Amino acid sequence: MKKILLMCAALVATSVHTFANEPLKLEDMTKGAFAAKTISGINPLRGTSDYAQISADRKKIVAYSFVTGKETGVLFDFTKYHDSNLKSIEDYEITGDGQFILIQTDTKRIYRRSFTADFLLYDVKNKSLKTLSKDGPQQIPTFSPNGKYIAFVRSNNIFITDGTTEKQITTDGKFNEIINGVPDWVNEEEFGFNNALAWSADSKTLSWIRYDESKVKTYSLQMFEGAKPTFKQYAVYPGLYSYKYPKAGEENSKVSVHAYSLESGNTITYNFPLDSDGYIPRIKSTKFADRIIIYTMNRHQDELNLYKANPTTGECNLLIKENANKYVKEEAMGGIRVMNDYILFPSDRDGHMHLYLYNIDGRFIRQIEKGKYDVDEVYGFDETTGKTYFQAAVKTPMQREIYVADKNGKVTCLTTKDGWNSAVFSGDYKYFLNNWSDRNSPYSYAIYNNKGHIVREVLNNDALIKDMAKYDLPTRDFFKFTTSEGVQLNGWIVKPKNFDPNKKYPVIFYQYSGPGSQQVVDRWTLGAMGAGGIYESYLTQQGFIVACVDGRGTGARGSEFEKCTYLKLGDLESKDQVEAALWIAKQPFVDANNIGIWGWSFGGFNTLMSLSEGRNAFKAGVSVAPPTNWRWYDTVYTERYMRTPQENPDGYAVNPIERASKMNAKLLICHGIADDNVHIQNAYEYSEALVQADKDFKENFYTNRNHSIFGGNTRNHLFRQITEWFVKNLK
Repeated sequence: MKKILLMCAALVATSVHTFANEPLKLEDMTKGAFAAKTISGINPLRGTSDYAQISADRKKIVAYSFVTGKETGVLFDFTKYHDSNLKSIEDYEITGDGQFILIQTDTKRIYRRSFTADFLLYDVKNKSLKTLSKDGPQQIPTFSPNGKYIAFVRSNNIFITDGTTEKQITTDGKFNEIINGVPDWVNEEEFGFNNALAWSADSKTLSWIRYDESKVKTYSLQMFEGAKPTFKQYAVYPGLYSYKYPKAGEENSKVSVHAYSLESGNTITYNFPLDSDGYIPRIKSTKFADRIIIYTMNRHQDELNLYKANPTTGECNLLIKENANKYVKEEAMGGIRVMNDYILFPSDRDGHMHLYLYNIDGRFIRQIEKGKYDVDEVYGFDETTGKTYFQAAVKTPMQREIYVADKNGKVTCLTTKDGWNSAVFSGDYKYFLNNWSDRNSPYSYAIYNNKGHIVREVLNNDALIKDMAKYDLPTRDFFKFTTSEGVQLNGWIVKPKNFDPNKKYPVIFYQYSGPGSQQVVDRWTLGAMGAGGIYESYLTQQGFIVACVDGRGTGARGSEFEKCTYLKLGDLESKDQVEAALWIAKQPFVDANNIGIWGWSFGGFNTLMSLSEGRNAFKAGVSVAPPTNWRWYDTVYTERYMRTPQENPDGYAVNPIERASKMNAKLLICHGIADDNVHIQNAYEYSEALVQADKDFKENFYTNRNHSIFGGNTRNHLFRQITEWFVKNLK
């Protein structure tokens, strides 16, 4: 039940703290004291100018008008059902006809996108509320098009219920062996989805992806008693959480697609071409009873196919084939929109990410828009008017605007303010809620009509602006420079408020640098903690200048710039960070002998690569949760950019471990021991390489913490350690 997480008129805002006129405190930042007002759960109602939203007390689902912001009806109120076990509404899903609502409660996370929960089914007409299933928590309950059935997954098996009778459809599901209807870890993580079910339009068949991960190798995370939370079962002896994690070059799950007939009770297997190690990153329903759409990818991920598939016969026919330069971007694949009569298809086939329109039978109709810019988000295609709504970086790679493309090819910008605009459209595409911010201004929200005129202001963060003004914080400014290789790079810089151009300041670079990413953006989320670079402002109060540069491989500058790091991750990215350090060292206000760098995840990897690049541009660095050898990261992500270690041994050999002897900077490594994404193996093996190279370093490990390293005082401790490391080694 994926929803758009944005603000709206009926929100109850996060309270704004009143701060004393004093320096920033790290603990305030890590506890979210500078968070802008936000709310989640806007659900545009199909074909209308209304939306639904959970009330502030999480006891009701209420409908509101996009135009007026006024309440138009209460769709569900659980205070009227005292005999239910419902304590609060955590999420919900409404059928297209509005007759049924699934209520989600008691949610328990599994991985990044997956979770189990208890669900209740509410009949709007009869005002009845019943438990979806009494036999245990469920995953991904999915309505049939006619609203009569709900399919869901429990313990890796699929069930169908009509609200009264429950039928088990698969029986072979088993943890760490067979998964039906939900993706395995790597497909969920790297293809960005958690639902692998698709109903036929007549509600007579249910299709699903089956994952056989029995031959995928197991990785085990060591668990301890810990604190906040504690795990009493590990109080004396540590335990293990073991799951299937295919590392680069290793065996993936075997995938297939199946369909169950509700009338006959028979199950068939779809027949379509797929390499034995290929991927099925999506299946989609259509308005046709005899057709779903199956996506396939080869292991190299440079070919994406869309098949129309008959759920009765299993016959499949190719609709669209995309052969990409180097690889198909996951974000592009995720942006495909399957509609009643059309398919909207993002592609960078002309060197920039643009939108292409096909009919539902795969016949190419036209390119929606074109130019030397990248489309970033797809909001939808209005089949009634032929208009397409999207977000793009037209003016500059650092900003985003909202656009509409007419069917004659005319493109019109619907937003007026420079900075970062993002939108959620009403179900009839007549209105949208625009969320605007820039690097120095927190979010403000307004309703626009589809001609780009503001209908009403919804919310601003003026109170937060007023409170932050008490700190007299510095501004964040953009800059450009050209490397010795002739590449122009974008950056931002934050200088101390009392900046003296005659002084020499130490500099800290913050970066991520991963494929298609951006840190140099004109939006409020800028920086390591967001909030307009609040942590970077804190560092300036410690006497530092903070800078950030997006090097080669980052996004919104066309496919050539983004994909130039193919087969050699870390090579060009680290060179560009070193070039940035050498450039800034020449500025008269910089202490050239005291420049540092840090980053998290890919940014941690590139920190290590930059520190050992050979030119010794950095004196100190902090690497958080870094991959240190791509052989230890997952198949889908790594092979998209590097192919396999067997095919590309030279590319894989360019890594921090091989460069350990060149590490001459003051280094702090931080890693969560229970990181299911970038395994602690990376930090352990890298530290061993440093030991054998006789290099000094410091290492912080965080018990039971995952890739995000949070919980209790953990985040505060992490950022205090980062700060103190740079204070100690750069001043």
